[in-house]
Amino acid sequence: MGFSYNDISSNSMGLKARLTSWQVCGDLRNFTTTVPGKYGVADFGADFDSREITVECSIYPKRTFSALVSALDDIALWLDPVNGLKQLIFDDVPDRYFMARLNARVDCERLLRSAGSFSLKFFCSDPFAYAIDDEEFSITSTGSHTVTRHIGNIESNPVYRIKGVISSGTSRYITITTNGMELKIVNAALAASETLVVDTEMMTAWVEDTNGNVLRNALPYLSELNFPTLSVGGNTIAVAANNATLTELEIHAKSRWR
Repeated sequence: MGFSYNDISSNSMGLKARLTSWQVCGDLRNFTTTVPGKYGVADFGADFDSREITVECSIYPKRTFSALVSALDDIALWLDPVNGLKQLIFDDVPDRYFMARLNARVDCERLLRSAGSFSLKFFCSDPFAYAIDDEEFSITSTGSHTVTRHIGNIESNPVYRIKGVISSGTSRYITITTNGMELKIVNAALAASETLVVDTEMMTAWVEDTNGNVLRNALPYLSELNFPTLSVGGNTIAVAANNATLTELEIHAKSRWR
């Protein structure tokens, strides 16, 4: 088993790698409080904390100890945590990636004069794994539609890309209602050559041109800061336009696993 990090494979770096365990989910955060006179605690639910993934590695034997140190220098440069989070993909589960960086120092134990082994501890601030080849949906008319997510096992935070024409005015709007949660674009300025993008993970919106250049902030175009999620399985998408034209609604699922 190997892995790739920042599009570079462990094999190409002269490493043999293996996972000694696989977490069912990342650490949990429990929200509780003590209530005087009550046994136990009051439970206010839980959510997911960050994730740590440990990979056991050994480095192929080199001719000299100096060559071993040189190889370790290259690995240190490749995995430099100062460069921030990068995609981490394991060969045994090639359909998903984590965003990760090193979280602890790496000590190489010399097994032979010119070979060694060590553990890599990767820190994932986002505990979820994301689909490499993800699902995308396209809606080109108003009305009620159903889109079905087949990838992942937890709700996702999609990206909505809206193409059409809207002019300023409170009576001019496009609404996208996902499983009962409404996303309303109103009193906006959107030309036929532009796309309004709503990123529900980042809780932001912007307008871009045909080349993907950001033209302006679009958060003021949202009547409320609602950012609908997509469930695994069927999702009902209701699209309506009033004194506005919808050309296409693209939904990038951003499917994920817990």
